Amino acid sequence: MHASLKWAAGLAFIAAGTQALAADYRFQFQSSDPSGVRNFEIKQEWAERVEAMTGGRVEIEILPVNSIVSHTETLDAIESGILDGHISVTGYFSGKDPAFGLIGNTVGAWSNPDQLIDYIYYGGGYELMNELYEPYGVKFVGGGATGLEAFVSKVPLDGVDDLRGLKLRAPEGLVQAVFAAAGAAPVNLPGSEVYTALSKGVIDAADNTVFSTNHAQGMHEIAPHPVYPGFHSLPLLEVAMNLDEWNELPADIQAIFTVSVRDFANDISTQLAMADIDAVKEAREDPDITIHDWSAEERMKFRAIARTQWEEFAEASPNAQRVYDSITAFLESQGLL
Repeated sequence: MHASLKWAAGLAFIAAGTQALAADYRFQFQSSDPSGVRNFEIKQEWAERVEAMTGGRVEIEILPVNSIVSHTETLDAIESGILDGHISVTGYFSGKDPAFGLIGNTVGAWSNPDQLIDYIYYGGGYELMNELYEPYGVKFVGGGATGLEAFVSKVPLDGVDDLRGLKLRAPEGLVQAVFAAAGAAPVNLPGSEVYTALSKGVIDAADNTVFSTNHAQGMHEIAPHPVYPGFHSLPLLEVAMNLDEWNELPADIQAIFTVSVRDFANDISTQLAMADIDAVKEAREDPDITIHDWSAEERMKFRAIARTQWEEFAEASPNAQRVYDSITAFLESQGLL
């Protein structure tokens, strides 16, 4: 065979091998965010990094919220094999076990994403989450947070008393319980329906992601009284996948998943915090938007209410008690309680 033909044949063989490897591990992960928002784009960037880090052996398609199943059903979908994984909020699965509501959003516990990330990776949270998910056939790959969430409102909110009777969107689990204990009337809605619910008057306020994402979606045009910085919610955002599929992955790819998700946790919280600064500046220049910053006293009042709900959730199931003991032990060890 002519040298050039041998060279071409060799390239074809390498290309064919690369394509075969690329086809070995193809996954569909459903997001808890709609397409078009920065949160969703950062999740897609994580998937692209995994593909690059594995030399094309892993391809992950990130699907928008509700693409295959509803946002509260992805855990079941992963267990049954309908989905390979998700990047979602742990608290959405509190209907399975109150433990997921407590660890998914320990309202009032964390002042910034770094504290939650420290707990997950260095305070026992990673191990505990995998123990909680094992009966469901799900692997907790890792997690972090988008950031301390802002609060969108159509009416002025300057303290705990203003929450009484307020119709607000709050996700499942502890968050709803805390707002109800504060006198509000929480409504269960996915984040993708918040804008419509606000515009139609179904709700007057919403616990809904970070300031910059809300601003980019036009939330402050219809709810011009945001509370920032947030006083309430810092949910655990997790990457999880089918446990059997995880166990079939080679050790090097498992390591890449683990390290890349730890990087993703820092990446998404940092990018969104930087975006918040720009969005807040823009909002302050808009005479139709009034940003409300709660006093330290009002924040303490809200956290005191939240603490009572931690204890009630802890009594709801043996796993919830394990979560309560784990988180409070970590908070005490770090002087955060």
